[in-house]
Amino acid sequence: MDDFIKTFNAGGAVMYPLLLGSILTIALGIERMYFWTKIGRREKPMIRAVLDLYQNGSPLVIDRLEREQDLPIARIFMAAIGLKDATPDEFRLALESEAHAEIPILRRFIDIFDAIIGLAPLLGLLGTVTGLIASFSSLKIGQSVGAGSNNVVGGIAEALISTATGVIVAVMASLCANLFRALYQRQMSQIQESTGQLELIHRRNWQQ
Repeated sequence: MDDFIKTFNAGGAVMYPLLLGSILTIALGIERMYFWTKIGRREKPMIRAVLDLYQNGSPLVIDRLEREQDLPIARIFMAAIGLKDATPDEFRLALESEAHAEIPILRRFIDIFDAIIGLAPLLGLLGTVTGLIASFSSLKIGQSVGAGSNNVVGGIAEALISTATGVIVAVMASLCANLFRALYQRQMSQIQESTGQLELIHRRNWQQ
């Protein structure tokens, strides 16, 4: 722990915003992993059950959806199935409008990860510049090499530590952003497929 504190302090002032960026990345990454794990574990069984119930005209479909209200696809289904005597066009519009309303929830925090990806290397570069400035400012014409060596070494250490930390934080945020963006794209494909199946069932029931 002492070594970490010494290394952190040696990195200069830019280490504080980089620390904040790393904490945000880890905290938001954990929250998103919980969110997507919950969807991956419960979504497909729920979709199959709801489609079967709706196809058979069972009134239990509403109860099943209400129990799954924390899933985006359940809220999308409920927006359409909850309509009384909806025409196929009204049913489709309800699905589409609710699906669009769920997009910000599915994409939550991706913009924050992107911001950290852009800012962390710049903060590391700023630390490099300030460290080099500190190194060169400690050297004076006519001064012996050993007289300012401690300040030179400290400035170089600040430059290297801040640069490495900025790159590490940016890599962490990039991994999170790419992972959650891929999960978002897969979820949108799942929504399109399942809402299409639900719409087809509703259209058939309407025609009958």
